[in-house]
Amino acid sequence: MRVFRTLLEQKIWERRQTFEEFAEFAEVFAREHGEPGSVSARHVQRLAGGRGPGGRPLGPVRPATARLLERIFGVGVDELLSPPGAAEQVVQHLDEEPAGQLDGPRAERMGDLAGWLPDSTRRRVAARLETMDLGHVRDRDARLRSVGRRQLAHALADYYVDGDATHQPYLVDVDGQHVLTSVLTRPEWLEFAVPLQSDTDLVALADVELDSVGRIDNVSDHRAVDRLVEAAAMGVRMTNRPLYRLLDVDFRDGVISGSVGLAPFGVYALTMDLLESELADALSAGRSALPGDLPLRDRHLPNLASVLDLQSRLCAGGVASLCAIARPADAYRGPADYALLIQERSGQVVNAAGRLAVIPKGFHEPLNDVRADARIGATLWRELEEELFGRVDVDSTAGIRRAAVPMHPGRLSEPMRWLLDEPDRLRTECTGFGLNLVSGNYEFAGLVVIEDEEFWPRFGGDIEANWESSGLRLYSSLDGELISKLVMDESWTNEGLFAFLQGLRRLRETGGTRVSLPAVEIVSRR
Repeated sequence: MRVFRTLLEQKIWERRQTFEEFAEFAEVFAREHGEPGSVSARHVQRLAGGRGPGGRPLGPVRPATARLLERIFGVGVDELLSPPGAAEQVVQHLDEEPAGQLDGPRAERMGDLAGWLPDSTRRRVAARLETMDLGHVRDRDARLRSVGRRQLAHALADYYVDGDATHQPYLVDVDGQHVLTSVLTRPEWLEFAVPLQSDTDLVALADVELDSVGRIDNVSDHRAVDRLVEAAAMGVRMTNRPLYRLLDVDFRDGVISGSVGLAPFGVYALTMDLLESELADALSAGRSALPGDLPLRDRHLPNLASVLDLQSRLCAGGVASLCAIARPADAYRGPADYALLIQERSGQVVNAAGRLAVIPKGFHEPLNDVRADARIGATLWRELEEELFGRVDVDSTAGIRRAAVPMHPGRLSEPMRWLLDEPDRLRTECTGFGLNLVSGNYEFAGLVVIEDEEFWPRFGGDIEANWESSGLRLYSSLDGELISKLVMDESWTNEGLFAFLQGLRRLRETGGTRVSLPAVEIVSRR
C-alpha cells in the first residue's frame, strides 16, 4: 500500500520519477519554457512531504517555484501541496509495489502477497476512512506515545519473567541509576567492537523459501485493518518491499557471522509490528499485560523460547548507530569534542514515531543487490547517505529505483566521498546485539565516528535529517551531565537507547580528551 502525503508526491510517483529525476526534469523544463523558478532534489522532497526542515510547516513557496510547479502539472500549488483523497490512495493495488529485486520463486512469492491486502480488505479500509474520526485517531496516537520507554521495558520484563540464565534484558548502571531496556541480550553480545569491514562483517543471504512465517494468519484481523486505516489517515509511509529476516547470528574472534532470508515488509507490518501498539494500548488503559492478556503477543511471542527460535518466526530488524563527529576547539563552545547526533522520529515512520533515537537508524533491507546488501555495514552506509547527507535516491520508500548500483562511488554525496578519500577519517563499528522484546526485532548497535575534525567546518552545514526525523538534537561529548539527563529521558525507543548506551561505552574507551562521558556499567540480573 502506498500512501501519499501530498498530491505533488503522488504526481511525481505517477511519472515514475525519483525526486532527483524530477528536479532534473524541472530544471530542463524551466529552461525550455523561460521559467525563472528552480527546485533541488532536497527541496522537492520537502515539498512532496508537506513539511519544512526539522518537520516544521512549509511556509510560503517562492512565487517562481510555485509558477514552475503549476505549469508542469496544470494544478494550483495549494492543491499540489495538500493531501490527495485518502480513500483514493488506499484502494491502489498492492501489486504496484515492485518486486524487481527478486527472481524465480521468490518473485512469485512477493507477487502472491497481494493476499495480505485483497480487494475486500482494500474496500473495507477505504470505507472505514470515509467515516473515521481523524481526531480520534490522533488522540489514540498521542495516548500510545504517552507510554514511556521504562514502562514498556518493565511490562515486558514481567511478561517474560520466566526467562533463562543466559539471556536477560539489557540492564546498565549510569551514574548510580539503573536503566532497564526491552532488548534481550547476553554477555558475549555486548563486550566487543567489530569494525564493519569486508573480512569481519560476514552476515550472508541464505536461499530459504518463505512459508508460514511469511504469511498473515488472518487477513481480516481487525488490528491489521486498523493499522492500515491509521497509516493512511496519518500519512505513514508503508511499502511491501523485501526485508531481511534473521535466521542465525554469531560473534566470535572479532567477526560477525550469520544468515538471513527475505520477508515482505507488509507481512511484518501487519503481524510482529502490531505487538508494540497492543502492549501500549493495554498499559495506557491501565489493563493487565501479562501472559493471557495480549492475544497477538500470546500468539507470536508467547515466551523466551519463541523469541530465540529465529528459524520458526519472522524476525526482522535493523541497525541503529550513534554518530560522533570530531569538532575543533571553539572560542564559544570550548575544547575539541565530538558532536553527538540524536533524532526525534517523525510521525510518518512505521514504528517509533515521536520517539528519540540515534541516527542513522534503519531497517536491514536490500536495495538492488539482495546478496551484497545482506552485510550489516551495507545498511549502515546507506542510512548515513540517506538520513544525514540527503541522498533521496537510496530511500527504500521513494519508489522505483533506476540506478543499478545506488552506492557506487560515483554516486556518493560530497561529504561521503571526502570521508572515504582517506582511510582514517571514518570509523564504523558494531558495538552490540540484542533481540527487542517489544516486537521480536533484531538490533545491531553501531558507532559511527568521524575522526577528522576538518569535516565539521567543511561539511557540518550539510548535515540535515530526512523525512524520517522531525528534528535533530546535538550534544557535546564533554557535557557528561547533560548526557546523563538525556539517558533518563522517557521518550527514547528501547533499541535507540540500547545503541546510544553501547556507543557511549565504546566512545568513552577511545575518545581520549574529547570526551567526558558518564560511566555505563553492565548489571547482571542473575
